[in-house]
Amino acid sequence: MTQQLCVMLVAAEASGDDRGARLARALRQRLGQGVRFVGTGGEKLAAEGVASPFNIAELSIVGVFEGLLAYRRVMRRVADTAALAQRENPDVAVLIDSWGFTIRVARALRRAAPGLPLVKYVGPQVWAWRPGRARILASAVDHLLSINAVDPPYFAAAGLATTFVGDATLALDFTDADPACLRAEIGASVEAPILLVLPGSRPGELNRMLPPFLDAATILLKARPDLEVVIAAAATIAEDLRGRLSGASDRIHLIEGEELKRAAMKAATVALACSGTVTTELALAGCPFVVGYRLGPMTHAVLKPLLRTRYITLVNIAAGQEIARERLQGACTGPRLASDIAALLDDPAARRCQVEAQNVALSKMGRGGPNPSEAAADAILAILEAREA
Repeated sequence: MTQQLCVMLVAAEASGDDRGARLARALRQRLGQGVRFVGTGGEKLAAEGVASPFNIAELSIVGVFEGLLAYRRVMRRVADTAALAQRENPDVAVLIDSWGFTIRVARALRRAAPGLPLVKYVGPQVWAWRPGRARILASAVDHLLSINAVDPPYFAAAGLATTFVGDATLALDFTDADPACLRAEIGASVEAPILLVLPGSRPGELNRMLPPFLDAATILLKARPDLEVVIAAAATIAEDLRGRLSGASDRIHLIEGEELKRAAMKAATVALACSGTVTTELALAGCPFVVGYRLGPMTHAVLKPLLRTRYITLVNIAAGQEIARERLQGACTGPRLASDIAALLDDPAARRCQVEAQNVALSKMGRGGPNPSEAAADAILAILEAREA
């Protein structure tokens, strides 16, 4: 590859934006000025040179019926992404996570540029639910970069070439995260217990999760005059969250930015988290946590029979037991969450036990292995070299 390589990176939510940015940096380390990036993404991919033609926050959708309501908007953005590929003529397109959006982009790119290599980065969890998606993905893309060690057999059986690269989240380094920085930011003493609240990165998640999370925080604040509550805002919901917290207790602190979020994960006594990538981050930071999640009632009714795992949190799935308490749907209420958090706040031994179990689960998930972003970069270059040969 003597000419400058053009890599299209397609991300549609905060976690994909982060994963894509790490991949872009790994590719640039290998190719220097010999690579340029186009595609869709958020702030982190923008910092790597990806000028997204639209704000990906509008694609942060969870739920079957929510997806149907947003269908026209999603398809407009699919068309915009395909048009971008036609203008920029990339050498490869890497479609990151976000199944509903990226599978449609894959089909649109296949029609618009039949010879363009399509790589899916992060496959659907077919071992947990909806196994038919393995066959659907195999018909739409050329290669899968898998982040879960259990993935390859499922996709290989569907005829899709798969490379296990590992989860980039597991390579996060918290050694520079400074708890004292967070405490100084919110004016908390060294002794004050801190509850970190992570309500998700999608607007729909914020609508469903913030009410019970704030209810739990309010209950705990009333009973514990020394408690400080920190709410970490993803860029996709920060403005909305600021408005919703107007007039809240002066012991509820809103923080933004990756540096403060990681400092908060190290400083927190306990965390309350929306299900997602952030739970793995908390485990890596050594923070015990409780998980809450709600889907829309109709979406939950449709999806529940398809679920093939007992748990939804990756550390729990890896451990085969409920290390972190999960409160889902009707059980995700302020009083129940407050009770679970209070039990951890009051019991240092329970917190230590949970952190130890989280560490064992992280080892099973692949912590300590090769850098996943670098492995993904190497895999993409190998795919392109094989096609040239």
